[in-house]
Amino acid sequence: MNNAIANTFRTVGTALIVSGMMTACTIFPTPEAPRVMDFPAPQNVEKSVTSKPQSLRVDTPFASEPFNSTRILGKPEPWEFRVYGGVRWRDTVPVILRDMLVDALRTSASFSNVSMDTGPSNTDLTLATEVTAFHTVSQGDSTRVTVAIYGQLVDNRSRMTLCSDRFIVSTPAADNSIGSIVQAFGNAGERLAEDVINWAKACETNPDQAFSGNRSGQAALR
Repeated sequence: MNNAIANTFRTVGTALIVSGMMTACTIFPTPEAPRVMDFPAPQNVEKSVTSKPQSLRVDTPFASEPFNSTRILGKPEPWEFRVYGGVRWRDTVPVILRDMLVDALRTSASFSNVSMDTGPSNTDLTLATEVTAFHTVSQGDSTRVTVAIYGQLVDNRSRMTLCSDRFIVSTPAADNSIGSIVQAFGNAGERLAEDVINWAKACETNPDQAFSGNRSGQAALR
């Protein structure tokens, strides 16, 4: 009886070892990790001579699919999106746009303090935005990047929208390589940041000023 039990344990042990070896090995190759691309930070942001006395919080932009993802998108047809394979942004489009705008606004010194919505600090104003375009557009053999947002500058005390505007930027890529396309996104982001900074600086944000309504306008396609 003891020998039978011992043989049974040896058989079970051998089966478990073989099973473990089979589980550890696979005939399927490990998929290659995609290239992770950063959204190039603006390099030529001008520093303001004077800063507005208010503090500013930059909220993470709202975005619906397919923009609320890490995918790098192309739009070969007006009704179709495609995804660049083997590559992605380091974070979702709303997050990389927020980080870029925060960096540019801080560099410009346009406000007394600039923070993002992940921090605990209270601010006088909020920049709320919505992503409406963040993709490439094919035009024959050439490719252009289009970035568009709708922005609102909100007084945090009254919750009144002080200014609102739509911003659209389009820049060409040097060629169709992913490196050139990412750089074109960076160029578009820098021009977008410049437009947003100039607009926010021009918005009347005096807390003692009575506002009769939103100041808004339509930004031209650049």
